[in-house]
Amino acid sequence: LLAGFGSVMQDVLWCFSQVKGTIDIGVTEADIISTVEFNHTGELLATGDKGGRVVIFQREQESKNQPHRRGEYNVYSTFQSHEPEFDYLKSLEIEEKINKIRWLPQQNAAYFLLSTNDKTVKLWKVSERDKRPEGYNLKDEDGRLRDPSMITMLRVPVLRPMDLMVEATPRRVFANAHTYHINSISVNSDYETYMSADDLRINLWNFEITNQSFNIVDIKPANMEELTEVITAAEFHPHHCNTFVYSSSKGTIRLCDMRTAALCDRHAKFFEEPEDPSNRSFFSEIISSISDVKFSHSGRYIMTRDYLTVKVWDLNMENRPIETYQVHDYLRSKLCSLYENDCIFDKFECVWNGSDSVIMTGSYNNFFRMFDRNTKRDVTLEASRENSKPRAILKPRKVCVGGKRRKDEISVDSLDFSKKILHTAWHPSENIIAVAATNNLYIFQDKVN
Repeated sequence: LLAGFGSVMQDVLWCFSQVKGTIDIGVTEADIISTVEFNHTGELLATGDKGGRVVIFQREQESKNQPHRRGEYNVYSTFQSHEPEFDYLKSLEIEEKINKIRWLPQQNAAYFLLSTNDKTVKLWKVSERDKRPEGYNLKDEDGRLRDPSMITMLRVPVLRPMDLMVEATPRRVFANAHTYHINSISVNSDYETYMSADDLRINLWNFEITNQSFNIVDIKPANMEELTEVITAAEFHPHHCNTFVYSSSKGTIRLCDMRTAALCDRHAKFFEEPEDPSNRSFFSEIISSISDVKFSHSGRYIMTRDYLTVKVWDLNMENRPIETYQVHDYLRSKLCSLYENDCIFDKFECVWNGSDSVIMTGSYNNFFRMFDRNTKRDVTLEASRENSKPRAILKPRKVCVGGKRRKDEISVDSLDFSKKILHTAWHPSENIIAVAATNNLYIFQDKVN
């Protein structure tokens, strides 16, 4: 991986070669991972799956006896976040699949996170308990009521040590506000509000109010036959609580300012790249649909992912992106077959590293791509159980398009489109990444560490 790059070995991009672990979460449809998210410190990593479960992993602390174990993540808590439901008025099944997880900054000993399926957002509190009260007056140690006639003295309950137990309790349930499927949730930088977005509307919630939300974007036309685009993703600015962006299926991004009007149907900025008429085809509209939008940590840039590319936009330039990276351009000739097997509608996510210098996104055949914005270098790595043994060095993969194929290359015709990496996450400050490949979670760490 590092051959030919010399001192780049210390660089953030090329250090991602050491497998820290592979966590197999199951083999059934319900076990397919649907979202991955680090918390703000990176000590916890949460995954959600199609079965409605949330699994939280905690990073091990470094010990003098086993320094090489630093960075390993072990299961911390597992709980059922959502259950399957049925809307009897619309005769509609509501899946339990977790669409997104978002952490709140830690304010005390407990952790808080938001999780959502297609219709309902829940706020969970995850806390530890290693002591239990004993010596109640009206109840015995098993919780049964005592006979009042047997109570002859007043006792003061005391706390006794017990085995550590991690509890996950739902603190708020935000429901009945979305007609269409929720695709995004984003916590505001004021940490008092968050937004949830579906295909046609974006709602603003207060964490303390569960029965009412404020509609800030509504693109639903009066006549649904006139519908031309839908909302695909939305996110708050990392520092300005009044600003957010949302992307559309037409490949456009709108920056909105909540200070201008109560309903942000009129955007403050509109980002769109003019289409090259020579490249127009039957699939142009489909592959231009944006599947993910992310603010950089600095707040100056926006990153978007469409089917074939990742683009970086400067907030001060709306007419075209400042950077465009080809993720898997070799699939351009395969669009017809990808349309037939519905893969062309896959929604890939993208993430920044902690310093906004490297971006990462997924592809097929369990490949994921990294692009160094400074050196313009890129690399393709593979997350598979066959070649990802713990503490192994990952080798870059190359896809051959026609002609002679080298020994270390893989032909584009032999790619497995059933193996896809849609969800990835990057540690907020260190070179640790999490990659979800179907029902497996891979964690890679900087080789230097």
